[in-house]
Amino acid sequence: MTFSPLRAGKIAILCLLSVVLLGAQDWKSQSSLAGVDLSGLTAAQKATALKLLRDEDCSCGCGMKTAECRVKDPSCYYSQGLASVIVSSLKEGKTETQALAAATKSKFAQGPQQDTRLLDDPVSIPTTGAPVIGPANAPLTLIEFSDFQCPYCIKAVPQLHALLKAYPTQVKLIFKEYPLEIHSQAAFAALAAEAANKQGKFWPMHDALFAHRQDLSRPSVLAIAKGIGLEMKRFEADLDSPQTKQTVVRDIQDGDRAGVEGTPTLFINGQRYNGAIALEALKPVLDAQLKHPVAEGKTASARAPSQIR
Repeated sequence: MTFSPLRAGKIAILCLLSVVLLGAQDWKSQSSLAGVDLSGLTAAQKATALKLLRDEDCSCGCGMKTAECRVKDPSCYYSQGLASVIVSSLKEGKTETQALAAATKSKFAQGPQQDTRLLDDPVSIPTTGAPVIGPANAPLTLIEFSDFQCPYCIKAVPQLHALLKAYPTQVKLIFKEYPLEIHSQAAFAALAAEAANKQGKFWPMHDALFAHRQDLSRPSVLAIAKGIGLEMKRFEADLDSPQTKQTVVRDIQDGDRAGVEGTPTLFINGQRYNGAIALEALKPVLDAQLKHPVAEGKTASARAPSQIR
């Protein structure tokens, strides 16, 4: 889920849905929370961590306690970040007061920026070797950071397809991996996509992974790879290679440096887009960019050859 200026409204909707879907769960008594690794803590430290997470407000603007937000909105970047700081501090032997102080001073305590702009200032995003679709000389470069198990990402796919059809010579789309920790099979799926890319089959794998996102286990991914015609011995070697893992890690680091906080996040000529990923919302933004392009040298561009579906 992208954290945009409309995030507070989205959170309210998510919370209402979560109350219905997760009503039987009581965040005040749960001893494990999504995306929070309590292993390595003593019993006393674990009790302290849970107490802090249940007592302290989440900084995302949802109005919930941090533990409550982890249960009802597990995709929240801020509650997960606050929890990670608290747990790490306790593992280092810090006191309850010190752990809370560390969380308060962290970047996660600041909450999402209240920026009403549709496009942020341009940043440089490395794209060499990344999968790309569209003409190499397109004046508009879209970079998507995505997660193959993210429900919001799969909803963005047909919208981006429609956009590419609407701007066949003016837009190219570059894909960057950004698997979230809360999705247990997303990192493996990212490896599979990059392994397929080595055989020129990224986009067929991309579509198949999203189509099968409920089961992205190794047997399922191998079946997908065979189904799209990959050479299997090479695919499995690439799937398990350190080089492929490094590609995914590098994408995640690129996203972190660019300010990515969730998925899907879209950049238009290096500018993070803070609106809905829908053709009707993107069209006026793209038309404006075509009339008034970002200054030369500030946009991100792909050096990899264009891949056509």
